[in-house]
Formats: sequence, C-alpha cells, structure tokens
Amino acid sequence: MRTVRLGRSLAWTTRLSFGGAAIGNLARPVDPETATGAVAAAWAGGIRTFDTAPHYGLGLSERRLGAALRAYPRAEYTVSTKVGRLLEPVAVPRGDDLAAGGFAVPATHRRVWDFTADGVRRGLAASLDRLGLDRVDIVYLHDPDAHVRQALTEAYPALERLRAEGVVRAIGVGMNSGALPARFVRETDVDVVLLAGRYTLLDQSGLADLLPAALDRGVSVVIGGAFNSGLLADPRPGASYDYRPAPVDTLNRALRIRSVCAAHGVPLRAVAARFPLGHPAVASVLLGLRSPAEVADAVGNLGRDIPAGLWADLRAEGLLAADVPAPPGGRP
Repeated sequence: MRTVRLGRSLAWTTRLSFGGAAIGNLARPVDPETATGAVAAAWAGGIRTFDTAPHYGLGLSERRLGAALRAYPRAEYTVSTKVGRLLEPVAVPRGDDLAAGGFAVPATHRRVWDFTADGVRRGLAASLDRLGLDRVDIVYLHDPDAHVRQALTEAYPALERLRAEGVVRAIGVGMNSGALPARFVRETDVDVVLLAGRYTLLDQSGLADLLPAALDRGVSVVIGGAFNSGLLADPRPGASYDYRPAPVDTLNRALRIRSVCAAHGVPLRAVAARFPLGHPAVASVLLGLRSPAEVADAVGNLGRDIPAGLWADLRAEGLLAADVPAPPGGRP
C-alpha cells in the first residue's frame, strides 16, 4: 500500500489507516481474539499505520493494539496516540463506561483533562506503558476545544520539545471541527491534523478553513470519520450520523448518493472512503475497524476501480459541489 510522508516530519502513513477506537469496545464489546485478528488482517492487507488513544476504552485500545503489534517489526509500522486526557483510577468502580465515554468497558478509571506540559509527558509515558512500546511516531492533542489557551501555550510547546528531543517524529492535533485545527496550522509548527467527520461526502466544512491552510503550510491531514459514524456505511432509518440518529434530510441525501454509486456498480462505502483522498492536503483516511471482516472490506474497497463518471454524476445530481475536489477515476 502506498505511503505518504506527513508534512515535513520523518513520520509517514499508509493511505489507509487503522483506527483503534473500535477494538477499545466502542459502543459494544469486541472479544480479544477478534481485536487481535483485526490488526493481523490490517497488516496482511498492507495497512502499516495504527491510531489509538487513552480515551478509547479507558486504555483498552492501547493495550490491545500494542499486544497485537508485537508480532511485527517495529520499524515497519507507524503508531499514533493522543494526549490531553489522563486516566485516573477510581476507588470503587461502578458500572460501565458507556454513559460517560461510550465504551463497553468497566468504569475502572475516570478521564481528567490535562493540557499542561507535565500532563503531556505523563500522558505519553502512560500510553507507552499500555502499548508496551518505547516510542510512538505521532502524538496528537486530543479534542482541546474547551482548553484552547492551555493547549496552545503549554501542551503544544511540550510536544514541540518532545519532537526536538527525538522522542516522537511528528506532532499534531485531532478534533471533530475545522476552525480550531486551522488555528493550530497557522500559529504553530504542527506536522499533521487528524480531522474527524468534517471532510466527507456529507460534510465538507473542512474546506472552509483547515484544508486550504494545511495545503498552504505544508501540513498533512488525516481524515477520520469518513462514514460520519455510520450513515455513509449503511444509510437506513435509525442509522447514526455524528453519533446521533440521522436527520431525515441527511438520510435522504445519503440514500441518493448510494443510488448514484449503485448505478456505477460501486459500494457507497468504497466511494465514501476514497472521497477524502481527492484533496491534495489529505495523506490518509483512518477507518475504525473492529474485525477481520471489516478490515477485508475496507482494504478491498480502497482498491476498487471507481469510474470518473461517478463523481460527475454526483455533481450533476447536486450531491457534490463543483468546487469540491474529487479523486481521479480508477484505482488509488
């Protein structure tokens, strides 16, 4: 699978990245064998970039991913994790984490926001311990929406020092909106932005600010949430859009996009995953994958031949604006 360098850093990514939230029991449990099998299937399919975070399953994703990756040469893959949330054990665990964090794991810890320089170092050290690694390649500031000042003045300089010391190869910010990451791109020296849900077939708001800024500054963008939490994978009544039931008009738009894809004999999932790669700032699409079957589907869809006429028909139907870049026809 093709690799791309991230910004001006020494880090790189494959065009398809493995998102580790699902193997942290996002929304529902995944058994350990299935989680390990998903990572093995990703490796067999050519994926060499793996993303995780302490937030995902209160550390379960990091532990599972690190254990699975021990089967492979460390120099041959890229790992990213995130800082900004520290995990503190609770004295008396009660229930699960579904209501508080969205993960089907025992509520043994609580998340504490911390974008101080000390919090960054402590958070990274804890992540390395859970992963069982001596280094990660990329560290993102994770969702600093309500902590902008501290993230810019304390957390970001700490990441910059870690990069200068050679502890990490690339630094960035990961968020679900475009405006604040664009500020980081303009005001700091980040290498990469992980943008979730804001550059998809249904939502191209990342084009307003972030993607042009990233292109201008030579910053790479990794697109997460390409299916908008489920709707673009399987549009139907009750499907999720940005982690809530999809509004009727958004569902109808997704169904119309699916009809155009079907007319060209291509699954909607394949088109939704390929679409972000049409923008020159986008280095990779990160998909949350929880099983070998999901991995096989994602890898197979990435290699599909998508006719150039499909994008033209989406434009003709008013489903894709004329000024939104689309990938060329054929295979990536």
